[in-house]
Amino acid sequence: MSTSPTSLTKAPEPEEPPVVLERPALTHGSLPRLAAPLALLAWVVLGLVLHLLLDVNPVVAGLAAAVGYTLLVCGWSRAVEGARKAQDRLVTAIVTSAFLVALLPLVSVLGAVLARGVERFDADFFNNSMRGVVGEGGGAHHALMGTLIVTGLATLISVPIGLLTAIYLVEYGRGALARYITFFVDVMTGIPSIVAGLFAYALFELFFGAGVRMGIMGSVALSVLMIPVVVRSTEEMLKLVPNELREASMALAVPKWRTVVRVVLPTALAGIATGVTLAIARVIGETAPLLVTVGITASDNFNPFDDRMATLSVFSYNQYATPGIPPEPFLDRAWAAAFTLILIVMALNLVARLISRLFAPKTRA
Repeated sequence: MSTSPTSLTKAPEPEEPPVVLERPALTHGSLPRLAAPLALLAWVVLGLVLHLLLDVNPVVAGLAAAVGYTLLVCGWSRAVEGARKAQDRLVTAIVTSAFLVALLPLVSVLGAVLARGVERFDADFFNNSMRGVVGEGGGAHHALMGTLIVTGLATLISVPIGLLTAIYLVEYGRGALARYITFFVDVMTGIPSIVAGLFAYALFELFFGAGVRMGIMGSVALSVLMIPVVVRSTEEMLKLVPNELREASMALAVPKWRTVVRVVLPTALAGIATGVTLAIARVIGETAPLLVTVGITASDNFNPFDDRMATLSVFSYNQYATPGIPPEPFLDRAWAAAFTLILIVMALNLVARLISRLFAPKTRA
């Protein structure tokens, strides 16, 4: 019995489609580009409404706006973009809010000083003293010059001491004396400013008797505060100088002291100058030590070794603490002096940045 080839061949079975496993989506939709700014604007408007119309405390209104903005954006993001992106937006909102909270006191102080200080920020304020002034008029010429003289002398005292101390600690100090000096510098960094003033007063009282007030006393008090800052900043700058430069100089039989003077110090000069400038900005607004040592006067006195002098910080304190009748002229002078101090400190910080940028060692690409 014969069979045909067709009868022995079976028809192919239809292939089953491959099984495709569904994976959870790693990406979701995204919020519109203007969603976060619009939500922030809406809650800022709500905060202003709470403050202006309902007389809510501005701090409370601001916190309410921040919390509302965070909840709105995070909830919206979770619904559209998923939990992972919502958590990222939550952390970003918390960090941004913390930054704004930290910035708020600075902005409020600057705003208040600017708004009140510009009322007497004129030529008369800088050209006149308070000699014979009882009420309106007068100025802070004597206080401005006293601040420059006292701070300048403090710089002349503290920079050489701080610079030589830092050179010893980095280049020569290896024993117990260096550890003791480092310890005392750390202690001096944290002392209250009034302690520096009392130290200077007690020191000069030994030679001139009780009740003495002189500009040089204030310079000594400020130098006590400046020296640890100069030492620390100079020490860090000297440590950044590569040891290869020192070794190359010594390989040419150059003495240690000449290597320090000709190689190390010029390399670190920009950082040292920046540290000194920041140290000046640190002490130029001190009030407590100058109130104890220098005092206050209404006349110009350009001799720091003879009698009292006026400084901007003490002048501002005196005008604000003991106003006359009417008090407005005294308060205006106090705010103008504070505004002048802030401008000086800002200028010193800008000068420090400029020095650091212009005189930094040039590197070849």
